[in-house]
Amino acid sequence: MPPRLNLLNFTRSIPYRAKAQTQWLPCPVAQFAPTQARTYSDVKAPQEPPAADRSKRLDAQPLPHVSEEAAQMAEITGGEGPDLSQATPVEEVVKGDKEAEEKLPKIMQDQLKSKSSSAPKGSRSYSTSTTPIGGGSSAFDMGLMGFKSPPAAAAPTVPGLKFDMPALPLPKDGHVKHRYDPVVDQVTNLLMRHGRKSVAQRNMALILQQLRTAPVPTINPQRPLLPGAPPPSHLPLNPVLYLTLAIDSVAPLLRIRSQRGAAGGGVALQIPVPLGQRQRRRIAIQWILGSASKRRTNVSGKTAYAQRVASELIAVVEGRSAVWERRNAVHKLGVSARSNIVLPRKK
Repeated sequence: MPPRLNLLNFTRSIPYRAKAQTQWLPCPVAQFAPTQARTYSDVKAPQEPPAADRSKRLDAQPLPHVSEEAAQMAEITGGEGPDLSQATPVEEVVKGDKEAEEKLPKIMQDQLKSKSSSAPKGSRSYSTSTTPIGGGSSAFDMGLMGFKSPPAAAAPTVPGLKFDMPALPLPKDGHVKHRYDPVVDQVTNLLMRHGRKSVAQRNMALILQQLRTAPVPTINPQRPLLPGAPPPSHLPLNPVLYLTLAIDSVAPLLRIRSQRGAAGGGVALQIPVPLGQRQRRRIAIQWILGSASKRRTNVSGKTAYAQRVASELIAVVEGRSAVWERRNAVHKLGVSARSNIVLPRKK
């Protein structure tokens, strides 16, 4: 017997609702403003140099020279300015600076005082220019030195070379180790202590600066310098010549060597031995440094030793140093001991 209820109809009558699904919509965390893009334009705006390039800015331009600024000011005011065809003289650079005028050599200070009244207009001694202003190879004034500009280099005669072959033999000062004056280099090495070459070079520079700014020395006629020496007024203008003249003037010509058994019976004889130029200078420098270390000065600090050495060099040139007595004693002993020299017999 079939059932009274139809299962198929029963399932169709049951309402079926699907579960509503929640949909999560993406929400922006932060809202950015639209970028302001600058479109291209046909109208060209005045271009400015980038921030890194400051060559065209007015505040980056180099300041004019003192003479150029004075010439521009004179042109504006209608006055008479300096002549730009000549270099700036020293008296205009140090004008109004008493401290700078006191550090000048004595001869330049005297000329600055007398030049204000007697010097003709436009004269420029002790010029600060080192190259001709207008260019070219014409002669130009260098104060008392009277140097001339070197001629233009000619084309190399050897084909295939950019420069000419060096002239042989090579000069002694052509190497980087020999770029200083031999006397300055020798004094620097004797000034050096514990291998500190830079400290010795600084002291050497201070010594030359002290010699350059020192007053004109007064020569003692009883202790003259080497024959052919320049006048005393020229020595502060060339401190290297000042140093060389002081050392060579007190350098001994010989040394005394004690030789035992030369007279028999173990008696030592004093035998004079001639010295070379570098040996003579070494002994003279050692004497000067020894006397300088015993000097008393009121200056203290790093420059005290250099000033003592410079003062001793000035005393040597003026004949006031005790080094002269040591030199005379060595020469006197050498003259009295020359009879001890045994010359080889002629065959």
